[in-house]
Amino acid sequence: MHQRAVRNLAKLDTTQARITRIFDAAAGGKNNFLADRDTVRHFDQATPALTNAARAVLEFLTRMIRHLAADEGVDQFMIVGSGIPGLPDGLLLHDVARRAAAARDLRVVYVENNPMVVTMAQATVEPFTDLVRVVDGDVREIDEMLHDHVVQTYLDWDRPVAILLLSAYCLDEDEYAHYVVKRLRHTAAPGSFLGLLHTTFDGVPAELLPAIRDLLAMTLPRLAIRSREEVESLLEGLDLVEPGLVWVPRWRPDGSTVACAAEPAASGNYGALARIP
Repeated sequence: MHQRAVRNLAKLDTTQARITRIFDAAAGGKNNFLADRDTVRHFDQATPALTNAARAVLEFLTRMIRHLAADEGVDQFMIVGSGIPGLPDGLLLHDVARRAAAARDLRVVYVENNPMVVTMAQATVEPFTDLVRVVDGDVREIDEMLHDHVVQTYLDWDRPVAILLLSAYCLDEDEYAHYVVKRLRHTAAPGSFLGLLHTTFDGVPAELLPAIRDLLAMTLPRLAIRSREEVESLLEGLDLVEPGLVWVPRWRPDGSTVACAAEPAASGNYGALARIP
């Protein structure tokens, strides 16, 4: 096991819920603890939407990655803050990319700040493939994250890369959130892609908002929640791939799109994919 994984394991706190583990628990995954499952139960008591929302997000990520690998010809990915979730068919996100890609040597770097996720992935994924790396990094420290040795050397930054920013919920300061997107845009080569997932309250009925806000304040303080207009502003100047910024179930739905399909706003998340000029 890598030394970094050992250090992460020493920092592991199983008593506090974490957003990536909460989504994993809601989607039926195994990378979570009792605190995360309790949070899911608390949310479902306020509104029974979290489980379906988590599944809608996983379906969205699967479709976006498949599109990038199969239709856009992307052969290298940096996935930031996914939690490396297990999909219902037993696959991981890099498996989806590799199955869809024409290139056999497609490379994926996961960037995670969750000690459990990093430790488990470095111990159970990296030893079985030379085409996946898991990096201990935090989008709230974007410069340090991008200067990581593995990030710098494992991917070829002179060629297009797909950067999936899935942890924008960590960026509660608007100015810094814009800086992060700008840094990623300027780091990637022309022809790269930036995928964005962002949580919102836009679809929450007004009568439920107070209970949900109170629950978030207790369980996930400083979680960034933005309106559609605010998320749009993060992507200003980028060429959005059709259908643009939409509820995640409406992003290129296919026959496998099930969760929240009848009520897309119940997903609680917007998604978009943009080309970097």
